[in-house]
Amino acid sequence: MLRVAMLSRWHVHANQYAGETRANPDADVVAVWDEDGQRGAAWAEELGVPFEANLDVLLASNDIDAVCVVTPTNLHRDVMVRAANAGKHIFTEKVLATTVADCEAIADAVNANGVKFCISFPRRTIPQILYAKQAMDEGLFGQATALRVRVAHDGAVRDWLPAHFYDAQACGGGAMMDLGAHGMYLSRWLLGAPKRVVSVFNTVTGRAVDDNTVSVIEFENGAIAVNETSFTGFGGSYSLEIDGTEGGYRMLSPGEGVEVRSRHLDGSGWQRPEQLPRGLAKPIDQWVAGCVHGAPIEFGLADAIQLTELMEAAYIADGEARSVSFG
Repeated sequence: MLRVAMLSRWHVHANQYAGETRANPDADVVAVWDEDGQRGAAWAEELGVPFEANLDVLLASNDIDAVCVVTPTNLHRDVMVRAANAGKHIFTEKVLATTVADCEAIADAVNANGVKFCISFPRRTIPQILYAKQAMDEGLFGQATALRVRVAHDGAVRDWLPAHFYDAQACGGGAMMDLGAHGMYLSRWLLGAPKRVVSVFNTVTGRAVDDNTVSVIEFENGAIAVNETSFTGFGGSYSLEIDGTEGGYRMLSPGEGVEVRSRHLDGSGWQRPEQLPRGLAKPIDQWVAGCVHGAPIEFGLADAIQLTELMEAAYIADGEARSVSFG
């Protein structure tokens, strides 16, 4: 049984991760720490577990095996380095950190202490996205030339996001840093190493962070990705399009399914694949299985650092109104 401490209820996914942990027969939530003591104590009471106000005391406990990190992003480095040094396995909300330097400090601590690590990349577990990767690897689309991903919701216009999600210091950014992470890690996974990025971020609602954004990334293989994300898209959207020299892919939403066309398929028009790959386990279930049974974890430190590499450069590109190169 993996005994997990929840570290903060700051993030909107904190309740989800606590629930997923408890739904796993090999894990349970056994304690809570929070940088906001009042919030943490209330959450611990809801969960029926002890609240510990001192993080070092919690991490020193032999009754805790692992931590789920849902703190403000600017606390990630400190919290995770301390957790790793205490020998606790780590599951974290994305992004790992806002700078590559902070990510590398976390990675050094994780590797030095031999603890298990997983970052939450849920869009890489669904059949529709796994099919896109499979089809690209099989050459169905030829050479990839373009990718467009849009992930948006209406949290800023319908005001359901917590106020602290607009705190630039705590978050390190706005819509792109949070929701845009999905498009960034998908682009990196599907297209490989990036070459350069340009960005335009603004705020529709006048918040202190970006709520309406786009980054354009050129990859070493010549493909260009457009990553659009927003907190101001009424009703939300989640779409992915891929173009190549010999075919293409489109998903207007996961619920509407996938369509492809290719010179390697019968017929010239758009068609639905006969079968999609089986979805992967949820990130938190992969992590638990890795900790308890030694099973592989798909979303590790390398993936986490690659995401922050893209994100850090994207924010520099917007802030300095220039193209930022990698490598």
